[in-house]
Amino acid sequence: MTKWQCSVCGYIYDGDEAPEKCPKCGAPKDKFVKLDDQAADLVGRSRFSNNLHMELLTLMEKAKEISDKGIKDALDPNCVSLFKSSLAAAIDIQQKVKAELKAHMNKGKWG
Repeated sequence: MTKWQCSVCGYIYDGDEAPEKCPKCGAPKDKFVKLDDQAADLVGRSRFSNNLHMELLTLMEKAKEISDKGIKDALDPNCVSLFKSSLAAAIDIQQKVKAELKAHMNKGKWG
């Protein structure tokens, strides 16, 4: 599918033709530029990668919930240590993912 970018706000629109007006800023159709194949591919890849990052954030949230339950259960010191370690790792991964997503947005790779 063809990708169009609003030259006013950067919004990416997928469609055979540019929209009559930008859904984000309201700019008219003539403010849209058709992305070339290389740029359109990069948008697609960025969307894919960003979706993977969001999925990882969700999984780490689940890992934090499981770790919290294990810490509260406190079966024995080794179990608590493992759950504390997994909690810290999940928090660390979430922070790294958030930083990466922010970097993508700053580079215009959100799509």
